[in-house]
Parts: sequence; structure tokens; C-alpha cells
Amino acid sequence: MRKVLVGILIAAVFILSYHSCNEAKKEKEILEESSMLIQQQIANVSKLIVTEGHFAEVYNYKDSQEVLGNLFTANKKALVVVNAEVTVAYDLSQINFKVNEETKTLYITSIPDPEIKINPDFEYYDITSDYFNPFKPEDYNKIKRNVKASLLKKIEASSLKKNASNRLISELSKFYVLTNSMGWTLVYQQEAVTALEDFNKTIPFIKE
Repeated sequence: MRKVLVGILIAAVFILSYHSCNEAKKEKEILEESSMLIQQQIANVSKLIVTEGHFAEVYNYKDSQEVLGNLFTANKKALVVVNAEVTVAYDLSQINFKVNEETKTLYITSIPDPEIKINPDFEYYDITSDYFNPFKPEDYNKIKRNVKASLLKKIEASSLKKNASNRLISELSKFYVLTNSMGWTLVYQQEAVTALEDFNKTIPFIKE
């Protein structure tokens, strides 16, 4: 009888150990699957978020040079009409993140800065110059530099970057929805994101 009880006890311990190992294995598989799903979804979201805008500008270029001391002045000028297509983009393929399977936490450590690209189309009108002060390639380069600087100021004063950052928030919100639905925690810059509104506090690019 004693041997039977010992046998039953050993069998019970074996069954419990086997069951415990199976449960641990299943839990690990679920965590691994969750981790892979999160990383896959981040890869799917990793695309350029682009906002496009159109800017027009009329630029007057003037240059004067004194000839033979101050005997007379040689002038040149040009009227330039610029139409520029501008894009503001966030390349989310450059996002840095890490996944902690044990704590079920997705850490977004950094997000790339916005990329501003300006594609201007220059049309030159009323180009005049004196013999002693002709138009040179460096004049056209100077015009392009000045126009680009002027356009950048207009972009900063416009709503273009604000619109682009709103698109960014929309994409990042997908991370929160995904992690929240799977019982995970999303952390950005060491702060847990517990609601969609938290992105307005943690993402610096949307600030005016």
C-alpha cells in the first residue's frame, strides 16, 4: 500500500511539473508572438509622412560695384519669380525602439527630426547689367541661397510643419492602440503613454 501511495505521489509531481512547464512554454510563445507582431506593425508604419505645400515669391536682385575708385558705378539687377514645392517629412524607418518581453513594454527612444525639402522653379525677368559688372554664375548661386533662406522663414511661419506633426501623431497613435489592445505598455522618452492625448505632451514637434 505504501508503495502505491509513493507511486501516486511521484506521478502527481510529474504531472504537475509537466503541466507547469507546458504553461510556461505557452506563455513564452505568446510573449514572443506578441513581440514579433509589435515589431512587424512598427515596420509597416515605418514610412514617410509627408505634407506638401506651395510657395511663391518675387525676388528683386540688385548689385552695384564702384569702378575706377568712385568714378562711376556699374549696376546689375534681375527680377526673379520663384514657385516652390515644399515637403515636410518624418522618416519613421529611422525610429529607435526596443521591446521588453518580460515587462510587456515597448520603448520608443527617439524619433527623427522633420526633413524639409524645397524644390524651387526660378524664372528670371528683366535681367540688366553693365559691361563692367556682368552677370556671373556666382550671382545666380547667390540668388538661390537668398531665396531658399527667405522660403525657410515662410515655412517656419506657416502651418506646414504643424500639419506634418499632426500626421506624425496619427501614425504614432497606432503604436498605442496596438500595445494597449495586447496588454502592453508604451513608453516614450521615459514616460508611459496611457492615452492618445499623451502624445501631445511627449512629442515636441507639435509645439507652436
